[in-house]
Amino acid sequence: MQLKPTIIGISEGIHYLVGATDENQDFCALPSLLEVEVCGSLSDAKQFLRVHDVTEAQLLLQTPYDEMCGLPASPPTAQTIHF
Repeated sequence: MQLKPTIIGISEGIHYLVGATDENQDFCALPSLLEVEVCGSLSDAKQFLRVHDVTEAQLLLQTPYDEMCGLPASPPTAQTIHF
């Protein structure tokens, strides 16, 4: 199973989730950890991954606003980041 290190941020959220996504886009903990990490900032999330020898991750930014208005959820904005 191929896992991509992933950071998830939610619009106006106060934390970032750090883990991995698989080929089905399911989010889970990194293989070296038992659970998903919660970080207080994007800088903290990147530093957490650096400490675990990860130098590239997928950054997913999500917004709940479409769903709040009764519209279908829009796909997250995704970007590969290097650090």
